[in-house]
Amino acid sequence: MAQAYVTETDSDGSGPGRQGSRFRRLIQGWRGDRGIWRRGLVTAGVALLLALVMLFHAQIPNGVGNLGSLIETFLPWLGILVPVLLVIGFVRKSATALIAALLPAVIWVNSFGGLIYDKSGTGGDLTVATHNVNAENGDPSGTARDVAASGADVVALEELTAGAVPTYEKALAGTYKYHSVQGTVGLWSKYPLTGTKPVDIKLGWTRAMRTTVDSPKGKVAVYVAHMPSVRVKLDAGFTANQRDASADALGEAIADEQNSKIVLLGDLNGTMNDRALNTITSQMRSTQGAAGNGFGFSWPASFPMARIDQIMVKGVEPLSSWTLPKTPSDHLPIAARLEL
Repeated sequence: MAQAYVTETDSDGSGPGRQGSRFRRLIQGWRGDRGIWRRGLVTAGVALLLALVMLFHAQIPNGVGNLGSLIETFLPWLGILVPVLLVIGFVRKSATALIAALLPAVIWVNSFGGLIYDKSGTGGDLTVATHNVNAENGDPSGTARDVAASGADVVALEELTAGAVPTYEKALAGTYKYHSVQGTVGLWSKYPLTGTKPVDIKLGWTRAMRTTVDSPKGKVAVYVAHMPSVRVKLDAGFTANQRDASADALGEAIADEQNSKIVLLGDLNGTMNDRALNTITSQMRSTQGAAGNGFGFSWPASFPMARIDQIMVKGVEPLSSWTLPKTPSDHLPIAARLEL
């Protein structure tokens, strides 16, 4: 009976032996094909160009349409091209293209592979959350309740309108005893707030603030910020000059902070890869990068493609970081647990 089974498997072409023989014949066919090194040169060239962009993105000039920052905003998505190049190389039977496609693959894994797996831990002294609620939000009360349901001790909201502020205050009053609204940003806290003041980010109106949260584990300086929006225009490229100037001003304010424990919450309209945020990112850590699960993309909420909403820390240890469920806003709220 055992012999009959083996014979049937070999003859019907569905067993592992048959599949293995097909693969061996394919490899043997490639070995006898002298064109495997000449075909696919264009694909190989594209793969090399992709590798150079991923490796030297910081050297791409911003002089024309802020091209460097635009590429850095969506840098992780360049990895999608790698399997496409591999498939083309395989279909074309091009060893040159396949080998070249491995270069951007290795670079991508080295740059972003650490974000794929779950680095989150347990415990923590302080849970924080931030959300750009969208000025056109049709359900501010429901949005406030959804963010509060995260269990955060401190909640930052951005893009607040004067008309919606009372609704947010009423919805959050039962959970957060202390709060402050400065311009279009606000902070709600279960713990006392002191030293609250607006932060000048060179806009002419208030879109950033600083306060001290007196938590049971000590005082923490908390900044809330909403950087100016960026645009992608055919005639002007990636317009982000105002965002860049505001980021520099915020970075200087954080550098001058006297408290050794600092948390930054907000919509920075830029990713951690964007060189324009260097004055901030050079001195602070991303909770998602240090203790998150996945990329944690937060915008646009309908199909998140970039993490432009950030929780960043200095002198504080991030233990976990995650995105919260969608609200009526075009951004996803995000949260993190911190050890003070």
